[in-house]
Amino acid sequence: MKFLCVLCVLCSCVHALDREAFTFTSYDLNLRVEPEQQRLAVRGKVTLRNDLPKPQSNFALQISSSLDWRSIRVNGKAAHFVTQEYNSDIDHTGALSEAIVNPPQAIPPNGTIDVEIGYEGVIPLDTSRLTRIGVPADKAKHTDWDQISKSFTAVRGIGYVVWYPVSTEDASLSEGDSVAETIGRWQQKETNAEMVVSLQSTSAPPIFSGNHEAGSGSTREGKFTTRLGLNVPTFVVTEYEKLEPKSEKNISVYYLGAEQDRAKSYAEIADEIQPIFPAHQADGTLKIVALPDPEAQPYVTEGMLLTPLTAPMTNETELSLVYAKAHQLVPSPRAWIQDGLAHFAQAEFIEKQRGRPTALEYLQSHARALMLAEKDAGRISLDQQSSHSLINAPDNLYLQTKAMYVWWMLRDMLGSLPPDALRDYRAADDKEANYLPGLISKQANRDLQWFFDDWVYHDRGLPDFHIASVFATPIATGGFLATVNVENLGNAGAEVPLTLEFEGGEMRKRLEVRAKSTASVRFESPGVPRRATVNDGSVPESDMSNNTYTIEVSKH
Repeated sequence: MKFLCVLCVLCSCVHALDREAFTFTSYDLNLRVEPEQQRLAVRGKVTLRNDLPKPQSNFALQISSSLDWRSIRVNGKAAHFVTQEYNSDIDHTGALSEAIVNPPQAIPPNGTIDVEIGYEGVIPLDTSRLTRIGVPADKAKHTDWDQISKSFTAVRGIGYVVWYPVSTEDASLSEGDSVAETIGRWQQKETNAEMVVSLQSTSAPPIFSGNHEAGSGSTREGKFTTRLGLNVPTFVVTEYEKLEPKSEKNISVYYLGAEQDRAKSYAEIADEIQPIFPAHQADGTLKIVALPDPEAQPYVTEGMLLTPLTAPMTNETELSLVYAKAHQLVPSPRAWIQDGLAHFAQAEFIEKQRGRPTALEYLQSHARALMLAEKDAGRISLDQQSSHSLINAPDNLYLQTKAMYVWWMLRDMLGSLPPDALRDYRAADDKEANYLPGLISKQANRDLQWFFDDWVYHDRGLPDFHIASVFATPIATGGFLATVNVENLGNAGAEVPLTLEFEGGEMRKRLEVRAKSTASVRFESPGVPRRATVNDGSVPESDMSNNTYTIEVSKH
């Protein structure tokens, strides 16, 4: 009978449960990590806020399925809860241990509750979610390398190991962008959440993403703070040697065994890389932390790059280093700013190292997924255009591609990103969507409202440029005058490059073509014009098959 009662309670809770009704506004956690036992034990408190317009009589708390709930108290009182396994690929095991909690009283709209929690368990290396969708086991371990073990301990948060409580709907790697979108929604909700972690290790000194508040490098305890949002709280507990930063250099390298020479090389290369604008100094120290698996995928979170210290440095690691340094330059609660700038920095770095054509190839390698995602954007309502805007977009596709393109297009339009606007930007003052765009427009002394309307404030899809006509006539003094008419069939405007090829060479100009409009530009060509092309790949568009026009020149 008792089993049936519990089952009924669980079923009624699940039926009425909205797993994304609450925002976690703060975490205060005490962690004990025991590498010898692969064990993690957590006690602490989280604060939740009801974001729905109606009272909530239950809520969910989720942790990795390899961890078990021990206790939950709400506002100082023991709360009734039931647990279940909940399938979701936001954790490396492919499942979560979910506690469905019935607080003593319903939580009103905008109401907050303090929840005292206790849970513990093991975190072994687990590639279940990847092998389940067909990734070979020997490759999967290079991606999902998180674990607590005697030889190596490094654990990332949501998206890898849910070692701190969250609450999301289920997500599956077999369902397109389901995992990225679910994590994106979570990160967007938790933009202003603060996490304070007191971490005790039974073996090596802990390393944590974010700021180190207390303890020292020689102790096995530390207190750390970080803000969530884009940052994924990550901890490492392994016997590292530390290469201390030189004066004026904010880079520390944690290396293993006989990697000292490689660590020095990485520190030197990291110091030489100056993404976005060289004169800007990042806040805090970038921790470069060695991964023992030479094929492990590098990972960046707040103030930390986890990477194998390979010799020579791989292209992937080099780009991760660029991203890590750029990510610290302009801290922002807005993903399109902080993450978009960091991805732009990677493309710009490729341009500086290998030339513009290679950088454009890099941009275009990301463009197809964006083109598919934006296929129907021009037909959605105005309200949907705002809710799907770059400001509100939760998934990595927009951050890695559309935001990267936005910064690239701005750089091309203005000649360079406005350094004063980015230096004057303050995350604490970013209360309105037009705050940074306003700083940029002011420094550029140019009307950019139309650009931000089409690309940032709204999701109006992509432009579709084609050359409607070209008229080329001889000039009495020699050469030809070519008038190129460009039409934009899309719902987003852009400033786009044009190339005119003539006998003996080519010429380039830029042209602003607003949505659903036509614009013209003239070339004075020293030779007979042969072909005109709009867009070199620096502007994403829905169809690039119609961008070239063959010119027929009148002999009269």
